[in-house]
Amino acid sequence: MRQEEIWDAEAAGRYDTPGRGMFAPEVLGPMVDRLAELAGDGRALEFAIGTGRVAVPLAERGVPVTGIELSPPMIEQLRTKADEATTPVIVGDMATAVAPGEYSLVYLVYNTISNLLTQAEQVACFRNAARHLAPGGRFVIELGVPELRALPPGREAVVWHSEPGYIGLDTYDLLRQHLVSHHFTFDESRQATLFRSPHRYIWPSELDLMGQLAGFELESRHADWAGTEFTAESPSHVSVYRLPPDRTA
Repeated sequence: MRQEEIWDAEAAGRYDTPGRGMFAPEVLGPMVDRLAELAGDGRALEFAIGTGRVAVPLAERGVPVTGIELSPPMIEQLRTKADEATTPVIVGDMATAVAPGEYSLVYLVYNTISNLLTQAEQVACFRNAARHLAPGGRFVIELGVPELRALPPGREAVVWHSEPGYIGLDTYDLLRQHLVSHHFTFDESRQATLFRSPHRYIWPSELDLMGQLAGFELESRHADWAGTEFTAESPSHVSVYRLPPDRTA
């Protein structure tokens, strides 16, 4: 399925979970704090802005935020929180769409770069970020580390989360470096709801090479938004890439 087919009106309508999950204060708070710090006095551009989970509270902190988003239904959901004047959005692919102006920060969170299913598209995403940034500007990516060590020999799936009413599992295609995330939600009935999304997973070292190809240098990498040390056991990372301050277009 194409990404615009996955993120349809149904997905947009149930994406927001105010006060819990991705929208919990303990999740959003450190993220917004860090992004505001990195943006400084400049403007921010969010790739795959979605329903405004991050952009709306970041704008409330005084950071002007523009977005790029492929899914019109997700933008419609965003418009229930912020109008076009407050949070302008360009409809298009984050690897190619161009937003007007120059930014001090471009950010891409919650594994979304992996929604681009080829290495070439992911490299293009880095280059698109560089295209929008002022010299010395930063590109921030939040991304999970592939859990291949949890994959037993001969098996193709890993359950990565289980709680009452929800099971999340990933199926892997090791040859193509692809996975599909399966999200099962259910109640006491015999019926369950399934949402699936395909991804191309990226190792941190490969991500760094993509950054180099686009002219970035890795400035920092932590295990979370609060600055916890990144180790071999970290399930995800927040990586900050920076363009040289003396970069010319």
